[in-house]
Amino acid sequence: MNWEWLPHYIPLLIHGLYLTLVLLVSSVVIGGIMAVPIGLVQVTGPWPLKVLAKAFCTFIRGTPLLIQLWLLYYGVGSLFPGIPGIRDSFLWPILREGFYYAVLAFSLSFAGYEGEVMRGAFLGVPRGELEAARAIGMSPWKVLTRVWLPRAVRLVLPTLAGEIVGQLKSTPLAFTVTVMDLMGARAKISSDTYIMYEPLILIAVIYMILTFFITRAFNYLERLVPQRR
Repeated sequence: MNWEWLPHYIPLLIHGLYLTLVLLVSSVVIGGIMAVPIGLVQVTGPWPLKVLAKAFCTFIRGTPLLIQLWLLYYGVGSLFPGIPGIRDSFLWPILREGFYYAVLAFSLSFAGYEGEVMRGAFLGVPRGELEAARAIGMSPWKVLTRVWLPRAVRLVLPTLAGEIVGQLKSTPLAFTVTVMDLMGARAKISSDTYIMYEPLILIAVIYMILTFFITRAFNYLERLVPQRR
């Protein structure tokens, strides 16, 4: 194997790792925040929001992430350059970058999957706990924020590590919209050196290390937040 290229491309790999982590964290945080109301309205309504939330989750879960990403980047993104004055506006540096479309697509994807998970978690909270909270005079907001949502989060915590690892494994798709993440760095190295095998091995090892730390972190978190029966 030939690893002579590695020292020269370490800065590029570090930058690619940085973009991968930013993409992962941003999409998980944004998508996780979106998933809570998406799951909640499917349980509580009103029915128009319930239908919209269900349709959104069905579309996201029923179509490949690559198609969703390309619909945003090549579809929606291609409309902006034709808008008068958009190239001279402060929004153009954002609208022309594939990274922001990737964050949006990945966030929507995570929200669609986790919205269904949260729906099941909200339904899984024992009704007796909610009725007891209402019986002592808690407002609907306090019932949600102090009882229902915390219990639902505890229920999904064991599966969340797997969802985030799955999201991590999806991040190489961002390379298809010009994002120079780890996979983009690998493509640059291969195009410069004509070496394919070694960069792929290195990227695979990096992803394995990231997966290890994610799973270990959630194992530790689960021990800190024991599941109540």
